[in-house]
Amino acid sequence: MNNLLISEPPLQVLPSLAKIVGLNEAIVLQQFHYWLERSNNTRDGYRWIYNSYSKWNEQFPFWSNATLRRTINNLEKQGFFITANYNKAGFDKTKWYRIDYERVSNASAQNEQTSCSKCASASAQNEQTNTNRLPETTTETNNNTSDNKSDHIQYKQIIDYLNEKAGKHFKNVESNKKLIRARWHEGYRLDDFKKVIDNKVLDANDANSFFTAKYLQPSTLFGNKFDQYLNQQIKPKVEKGTKSYGGVEF
Repeated sequence: MNNLLISEPPLQVLPSLAKIVGLNEAIVLQQFHYWLERSNNTRDGYRWIYNSYSKWNEQFPFWSNATLRRTINNLEKQGFFITANYNKAGFDKTKWYRIDYERVSNASAQNEQTSCSKCASASAQNEQTNTNRLPETTTETNNNTSDNKSDHIQYKQIIDYLNEKAGKHFKNVESNKKLIRARWHEGYRLDDFKKVIDNKVLDANDANSFFTAKYLQPSTLFGNKFDQYLNQQIKPKVEKGTKSYGGVEF
């Protein structure tokens, strides 16, 4: 039997939930719901679950630890997760989680209301223009539709920041946008792209580094090593002959 077909308990996700909170967030939210229904940890009238990030990562081995942290934090910021600390040891900062099911219901209701409103508007508009022909489907039309769905991706800001920091002149073209889009769909955002650019610009200025200015390009920075570059610890370059004492250079 093909080992890529389901022969183990699968992770589940509803497309309608993914549409509301995002695909990664929907997968995590569903998995937390699964464990909450089986949890015996009851505090203040609610069921709670807790785990370290490394243990959670075992349930989502297809994501990096940084992606999982970002996804869980997104759900917490949006109010879908409520956190607390019921640990017996004061030094134990492991978070306890429960789902705000009312928040999920409200988000679902709001999405349905928006969808119905759009349907009504579209229906009224169609009645007014039912004599117009639909535009022909062309490659250009399809490309524009794809771009519209990704409007929120900050392509220009990212490319402009790279050009500013690296002294380059890269264009906001599809080949560069494709790389940015891939990382964006993995959960990275503008600040992450800026951090990678800053890290590698510093790296390129280090005489002892193999990473030189020629590598300061989208195909290198925004490729498969993006997460590695994001978490790279690089010390700022210190000018020769400069000494410091107590944080003051002289």
